[in-house]
Amino acid sequence: MSEFLDLEAQDGVRMTWNTFPGTKQEALGCVLPVAAIYTPLKSIPDTPVLPYSPLRCRICRSVLNPFSVVDYVAKIWICPFCFQRNHFPQHYMSISEDNLPAELFPQYTTIEYASSVETGPKMPSVFLFVVDTCMIEEEIMFLKSALSQAIELLPENSLVGLITFGTYIQVHELGFGHMPKSYVFKGSKEITKDQLLDQMCFFAGRPRPNVGVIAGPRDGLSAESIARFLIPASECEFVLNSVLEELQKDPWTVPSDQRASRCTSTALSIAASLLGLCIPGSGARIMAFVGGPSTEGAGSIVSKNLSEPIRSHKDLDKGSAPLYGKAVKFYESLSKQLVHQGHVLDLFACAPDQVGVAELKVAVERTGGIVVLAESFGHCVFKDSFRRIFQTTDYDLGLAFNGVFEVNCSKDVKVQGIIGPCASLDKKGPLCAETVVGQGNTTAWKMCGLDKKTSLCLIFEIARKDGPEAVSQPTSNQFYFQFLTYYQHSDGQMRLRVTTLSRGWLAGPGSTQGLLAGFDQETAAAVMARIVSFKMETESDFDPIRWLDRSLIRLCSKFGDYQKDSPSSFSLSPRLSIFPQFIFHLRRSQFVQVFNNSPDETAYYRMILNRENVANAVVMVQPSLISYSFHSAPEPVLLDVSAIAADRILLLDSYFTVVVFHGASIAQWRNAGYQNQPEHETFAYLLKAPRDEADAIIKERFPVPRLVVCDQHGSQARFLLVKLNPSVTYNSNNPPPPGGDIIFTDDVSFEVFLDHLQRLAVQ
Repeated sequence: MSEFLDLEAQDGVRMTWNTFPGTKQEALGCVLPVAAIYTPLKSIPDTPVLPYSPLRCRICRSVLNPFSVVDYVAKIWICPFCFQRNHFPQHYMSISEDNLPAELFPQYTTIEYASSVETGPKMPSVFLFVVDTCMIEEEIMFLKSALSQAIELLPENSLVGLITFGTYIQVHELGFGHMPKSYVFKGSKEITKDQLLDQMCFFAGRPRPNVGVIAGPRDGLSAESIARFLIPASECEFVLNSVLEELQKDPWTVPSDQRASRCTSTALSIAASLLGLCIPGSGARIMAFVGGPSTEGAGSIVSKNLSEPIRSHKDLDKGSAPLYGKAVKFYESLSKQLVHQGHVLDLFACAPDQVGVAELKVAVERTGGIVVLAESFGHCVFKDSFRRIFQTTDYDLGLAFNGVFEVNCSKDVKVQGIIGPCASLDKKGPLCAETVVGQGNTTAWKMCGLDKKTSLCLIFEIARKDGPEAVSQPTSNQFYFQFLTYYQHSDGQMRLRVTTLSRGWLAGPGSTQGLLAGFDQETAAAVMARIVSFKMETESDFDPIRWLDRSLIRLCSKFGDYQKDSPSSFSLSPRLSIFPQFIFHLRRSQFVQVFNNSPDETAYYRMILNRENVANAVVMVQPSLISYSFHSAPEPVLLDVSAIAADRILLLDSYFTVVVFHGASIAQWRNAGYQNQPEHETFAYLLKAPRDEADAIIKERFPVPRLVVCDQHGSQARFLLVKLNPSVTYNSNNPPPPGGDIIFTDDVSFEVFLDHLQRLAVQ
């Protein structure tokens, strides 16, 4: 596994197969797709940033890279993708084997360009806060406090705007500093860009230009009219804080049998149109703080009548959620508008009930937005996550804006699509596969918002054919890939990051062992989790458990060692041995089992899965479990109910929650206060160690996970029990060891699952 981690550290890429199946037929036989999980802005130490423009191939537009063949005498380089011969320009004429430009150094397979000619002038980042006021006073106080802290941390050169909404929407004119002033719009009415222009007096006292779509200063909007609503962060602190101090709960009375009149969708639509008018094409984020379900406007998710419950998974399956389709359609059109403008929608949903994350998912995900789901604006999950966005520490997010991601690869490889936070730019070409997965049918995608952790899952198809057609194909046994990411750096400068990779391919009867040697089971688990989530959302009669089981059986049949019809002879290579365990936990995970989760929670979990790297995705699928006891140093233990013991503390990290679980004896000793007695110093240290480790996990993770501290047999112990392999249940023949525990479930254990797998794989 370590060689795959080294490749990721060098380029931010992990692939399911690091030696590719050489033909289309062989790739289909491998069951799992050829896929890569790529983190475009992964911080790679010593990556050079070149102050000049990249050199491109005349035909395929790929960038000069270490895999290009260079003729130093004729001053020519040959593109590894299309084999075009390109002449070096004049300023490369001193090139020789001893005098190479950085982009040809073999270790610089990932490199950045920051040429101002290529990338244009520096642009300020923009933050537009859209704040829900239909909440109780306590929640509004929590939110005001969080916003006040954030205002102090905003980058100096950024611009800030504020919109508040409840029954009506108020666009605050922050540039008018003498007194609070805002423009009010009705929440139940859709507002067009033209209406905004007229009603907000953008052309007061001046004739309006005779152009189709008005977008920014280019079309006659004066800088003064824009500065009324978006003001520099360095000047906004006093004005914004005075507006926030005055912020009150929505004044319209709500009957006791009704929900508040909340027009989330109209407020977001006005925010998008305002940014589209003022600063199209510049990096901007709409940060929406929502404290309840939308009941007004095109994106409402439930009626105002409290007797009508908010839609559940069952309602969505039966088609009995009448507002769902209409709301999703609205947010799809909003996402297209935001992608076209290059702007991001971030969502902070903090309420005990659902707020409509399932409907908003399409707009947040396609614009690369951040999503945080918590029970309250006072909860540390929201407060710490929100603060982390603006903090400049070792764990800062490194927010980037307005990105475009492009792929180039050898002509024998085609791109089926990307599952992740991006939107297709419909750039069709010979590299597009006929089969589409996720955002497909293109080789370029818009990434309005991205950060150091944002990861994309690219799914490829091997197009190389076997037989007589293969004779005319090049004999090199390497496939090449190039990923290009244009983005607005957090300092406002536009940059281009280029990652170029090569992977070998194998074909023919003896290729099985070679393919297996390059199989990365962690990446395969992360890719399968994304694909199964995507299929559950897009295919109506899809059975995820059956699909996962069949894929695993076929994979084990192809790569396992066994004698036909003899389950006892079955064994798996170490390269594949953990994969069945990953699939077992994926079948039981919150991505596949939607029972007991609301549509909002399921959408939230899947959005986070679709933007995280392999290591984090694996923790979501199969949580890590560490045991602390007097008898040994902290050690990883099996994710099994047999790990529970009365004299042990367990630390479970399931990504969204971190659980510190005290065994029954440990809890009794702690309640008796032994840790405060000098002779029991070791016990005090034992109690502290898992908390320190939990704090370290929380410190570097985004969104901040929920910390649960619980005791054996306590009500919160369910956070641990639900993740464990139920090897001992209420109807098992083998009782648990003294101080152990049992799980009340009818789920099969991993042993039974493996037994069935062996029986079916050898048939």
